[in-house]
Formats: sequence, C-alpha cells, structure tokens
Amino acid sequence: MKAGYKLPEVTFHTRVRDDSIGGDNPFKWEDKTTADYFAGKRVVLFSLPGAFTPTCSTYQLPGFENGFEDFKAEGIDEIYCMSVNDSFVMNKWAQSQELKNVKVIPDGSGEFTRRMGMLVRKDNLGFGLRSWRYAAVVNDGMIEAWFEEPGLCDNHGEDPYGVSSPETVLSYLKEAKAEAVA
Repeated sequence: MKAGYKLPEVTFHTRVRDDSIGGDNPFKWEDKTTADYFAGKRVVLFSLPGAFTPTCSTYQLPGFENGFEDFKAEGIDEIYCMSVNDSFVMNKWAQSQELKNVKVIPDGSGEFTRRMGMLVRKDNLGFGLRSWRYAAVVNDGMIEAWFEEPGLCDNHGEDPYGVSSPETVLSYLKEAKAEAVA
C-alpha cells in the first residue's frame, strides 16, 4: 500500500455498548464498513501486531491517545487503532488503556489487513496471522501518507517501531500544513 491508494472495502464485526440491554454485558453486534469509519473524514489509522503487546500498549497507542489534540490541530478528525484481534479483545484493551480519543477497529479475520498487503505470520511468537506495524493519514478513504516499518516479512525476529510512531506522523502533518500555507 502507499499514498494515493484507496482503502479496501470490508465489513468489520464490532461490539458496541447498548445500555438498553442491561446486565453485565450491555453490548450488541454491529457491522461497520470501511466507509463508516473513513468516508468524509481525515483520519490517522495505525495498525499493530496485537492488543496488550508491550510496544503497542506502552508507546504507540498511548502516544496517539495523549497527542490527540495536537493531531486535531493539524486537521485530523479521528485516530483509529487497528489490529488483527476480535472486537472483544479490542474493546477490553481500549478499556484497560482508558481510551477517550483513539477508537479501536477490530480486524478479527484479518481481511482488511490482508487486502492492505500487511498481513504477516508471527508464528515465531505464537501469534499466527497479524498486522505488520504501519500508520497512514487517510483522507475520505484515500491514503494521503504512508508510514510502514522496515523489514516487512513473515516471522520477523524483531518488532520494528519508529516510522509509524505518533511523533513521525505528527511531524508529517505539521510539514504538510506548513507547505500548504507557503
């Protein structure tokens, strides 16, 4: 994937809170499409190998969460975190991270990630199929800027992190804004 490409159209199977249900688990299934998330908005999408994993939970997700106002000031409407995890896992991770700004997208079957060309095997870690780490600025479903970690391959011995960091993406947005004004 790269800048100028349109995101693949897929359906995400999500669980959303519905207080009319009551009880200990007031959630219902709700299918959402690529268009539901991305149409008519300028967003940051970042994808990572897995919820609750160290780099994702310690640096990448908190960095986007805590920097939300800075991203908003650069013209970003939403920040989405995607992982090849089901909705139950993604919702629990969002809860444990006390997210208020970043929204999670479950790609439980990996279909979106596969169609993005970012699905990799992580059997060496016992994960199975997962997403390679990347970020993108997406404007109305079109990729404006692409930030892919180096070394994309199956069973990579490391988990590179830096190219897709919040700091890198924010730097791009500031530079793009400055160039547009100049």
